[in-house]
Amino acid sequence: MDLDRSVPVWPQVADELRRRLEAGQYAPGARFPAVNELAAEMDVAPSTVQKAVAALRAEGRLYTVLGQGSFVPEK
Repeated sequence: MDLDRSVPVWPQVADELRRRLEAGQYAPGARFPAVNELAAEMDVAPSTVQKAVAALRAEGRLYTVLGQGSFVPEK
């Protein structure tokens, strides 16, 4: 993923994760990858991914179960 470091990175990460969700890369009901895993893959700080995931939760694209992680909602 090519990031434009001259603008905030977390919205770019959120956009990439939205694209992946819309493409069906993460199946409904499936556990979403961990923040640290995504941060390493995208070469960004974990806090950046946390902000992006929070935005996706606010949009209803993900939900979190305390102690278990984030999941893709069933449709």
